[in-house]
Amino acid sequence: MTDWTEIYRSRLVSDAEAARLVKPGDRVYSHMGAAHPGALLNALCDRAGELSGVEIVHCITLGDAPYCAPGMEGSFRHNSLFTAANSREAVNAGRADHIPVFLHEIEDLFENGTLPLDVAFIQVSPPDGHGNLSLGPGIDISLTAARSAKRLVVQVNDHMPRTLGNSIIHVSEADAIVERSAPLPVFDQGEITGIHRAIGRHVAALIPDGATLQIGVGGIPEAVLEALRGHKDLGVHTEMFSDGMVELIESGAVNNSRKTLHPGKTITTFVLGSRRVYDFVDDNPSVEFHTNRYVNSPEVIARNARMAAVNSALEIDLTGQVCSDSIGPKIYSGIGGQVDFIRGAAHSPGGVPVIALPATAKGGRVSRIVPRLKDGSGVVTSRGDVRWVATEHGAVNLHGRNLRQRAELLISIAAPEFREELERAAFAAFA
Repeated sequence: MTDWTEIYRSRLVSDAEAARLVKPGDRVYSHMGAAHPGALLNALCDRAGELSGVEIVHCITLGDAPYCAPGMEGSFRHNSLFTAANSREAVNAGRADHIPVFLHEIEDLFENGTLPLDVAFIQVSPPDGHGNLSLGPGIDISLTAARSAKRLVVQVNDHMPRTLGNSIIHVSEADAIVERSAPLPVFDQGEITGIHRAIGRHVAALIPDGATLQIGVGGIPEAVLEALRGHKDLGVHTEMFSDGMVELIESGAVNNSRKTLHPGKTITTFVLGSRRVYDFVDDNPSVEFHTNRYVNSPEVIARNARMAAVNSALEIDLTGQVCSDSIGPKIYSGIGGQVDFIRGAAHSPGGVPVIALPATAKGGRVSRIVPRLKDGSGVVTSRGDVRWVATEHGAVNLHGRNLRQRAELLISIAAPEFREELERAAFAAFA
């Protein structure tokens, strides 16, 4: 049997050599989140003059996206599964595309012929003594992409944490191996404001001791995590987590002891944050990484009793329709895992599905609770899926309420200066 070290050495190439595995017309997958394989993508973009019709597919990435730059259209076109800051302008300018899709369904697209992959660029930790490579902070959809692609290129980085669970590929699966040592990009959570903390307190009051949490990143999620530090016996089953979740675990509030699925384990698919969170998950047997197909399955989520899912929104209308992926017709992000977890938590025994958002935007000049969504806005979470909605002014449960009652409840947590205007709109629509 061939020694894995021989395989490793025989497939070790330069960035430029690895990029030459991509042919005109290929579809290329790029590892998402903090595992962004920047060296490989830069080498690919260096070949722009000799390539045409190359499609680059990924969800959110933290690195640059030079393939989206003006002038690259003839060589590359990005097809976004979740649009982040580095590709938002290109998508809305028409130089890139966006696919609205539930996060737990993306991997099926790679396997069922909808989005077959020619090449996958994946960043990994150095091999262990058995030749196994860990996908580090991002298992998400990337493990399935790595195994679905016709050709796999791995970028080995000694700054990558070695994560456990369903997170491993073997050196023999790689067609080319590139070594590149570079710190992982960090994700800026942004400032936690007084408004965020007020929302966090309202949301935390809905979550019982012993609940299992899904909470994302950003000001409101971090504020919710901060407000949960006095809780007991919490668990974690979440698509992603960051520094605030590490603090909650280290405070003792999270011990996973009362979970009804994977008791004793924190379950996730990817992490974003500072070096602290990457160090926390490194070789940590209490944290298991699995694919989004599994973690985000509403059926799997519902197996967690007392599942508390907290997700954000850009705008919500008086009937409860939630827009969280666009501002009017302009794509801002994507569907992601919001609906997966809202539906999963709704079917969990004692589950608490929450949409949390500030009552206003643009420095208080615009209400986020509106009579109707902006023209062209996408409805990510339907009015039938919405349960709890929280702002800094309180939390209300829309489930089982008629349209007039929903309007009354939402107006009660809108910013006071907009309530009269919203009441007039509700009277005209529902009186």
